[in-house]
Amino acid sequence: MTVATERFAGIATQRAAGGKGGIASICSAHPLVIEATLRHGAVHGADVLIEATCNQVNHEGGYTGMTPAAFRGFVETHAAGTGFPLDRLILGGDHLGPNPWKHLPAAEAMRKAAAMIDAYAGAGFTKLHLDTSMACADDPAALADETIAARAADLAAVAEAAVVRTGGQKPVYIIGTEVPVPGGALEALDHMHVTEPADALRTVEVHRRAFSSLGLDAAFARAIGVVVQPGVEFGNADIIAYAPWKATKLVASLDSMPQFVFEAHSTDYQPAEALTALVRDGFAILKVGPWLTFALREALYGLSRIADELAPDPSRENLPAAMERVMLASPGNWQKYYPGTPDEQRLQRHFSFSDRIRYYWPSPDAQHAIEALLAALGDREIPRPLISQYLAHLDAGVGPGRIKPTAHELLIGSVTRVLDIYRDATNA
Repeated sequence: MTVATERFAGIATQRAAGGKGGIASICSAHPLVIEATLRHGAVHGADVLIEATCNQVNHEGGYTGMTPAAFRGFVETHAAGTGFPLDRLILGGDHLGPNPWKHLPAAEAMRKAAAMIDAYAGAGFTKLHLDTSMACADDPAALADETIAARAADLAAVAEAAVVRTGGQKPVYIIGTEVPVPGGALEALDHMHVTEPADALRTVEVHRRAFSSLGLDAAFARAIGVVVQPGVEFGNADIIAYAPWKATKLVASLDSMPQFVFEAHSTDYQPAEALTALVRDGFAILKVGPWLTFALREALYGLSRIADELAPDPSRENLPAAMERVMLASPGNWQKYYPGTPDEQRLQRHFSFSDRIRYYWPSPDAQHAIEALLAALGDREIPRPLISQYLAHLDAGVGPGRIKPTAHELLIGSVTRVLDIYRDATNA
């Protein structure tokens, strides 16, 4: 293991011994988010955990077009450019299972999932979240816990074999499937179910038995996290913040499984004090993704308004108009997630907390619009009054000189502002 992975593998042991720290899991493939994350880690001398999801990156390319090996190369290239030391990097795979192929019969979907996890483990990803909870085409609607665990163990066996074959590092595993809807809830939020302690304990036990039945006791000893629902979520316009009193019994259950910490998904947009409380209570792995690209979109749209003032050009399409055109031309990534009237959908396309606009940034038209915007602004220093007007959330960093007032650095600064919140919480 890298030194960083060794430290990460000991996170539950450290908590059992009285430690209170944690780590943010950065779930994004956007180049500017990756750059900001690695720069942030380099400045603070901190370990960085970056994760790819099964739909985003897999052996068939995923929606990014990247295999696990290509994603690793992408991150390492940015590490070299930012001076971030690779021995502080942890790469993870999230929701590794049949989800991208659940429209297929289970046997075929699991064969593809096995090929995917072989690619992840073979490429040196050392944090693997096994998620086989989804029903495939010929499955019952709800899978038995034993079926889920058996399929997860099958994938772990593939990962273990891949590491032996490649001479790579033994991975650590995350188990558990009680997670919010990826990308945020679809409906308005007024309550949130918290995982029952008995369910968390049963998840651990059925996975332990499934691993043992395949002779994978040593692999299960490297399982360090259980995914549970602590009662946090975000939707298109709603956020449910962590309420510690609602999770008291769940938190207490960690005393019965000292091998584990909890992993919390959908922690985006949580108040700083809520993130700190999550880590304090044992949710030591905090997943964040949409908040980072939401912050990036805020800065891009602010810069678009600034460019209209500093470098007006009737021939240049402003960025919101360009993105509206791109999203309307390919509605597949937003249409079923954004209900309401056409005006309500328009607002959600651009400003929803779910941030499904993030799927459109790699498109050629979006890239062209961003390149035109950044070319118009160049490396000039943007006057602070315009920053105050259109990027007010960054003015406090520009004033004392923490953020240089150029377009690129303001983009990085907007993402870094979120990373700072997670650093403060996980260093509690």
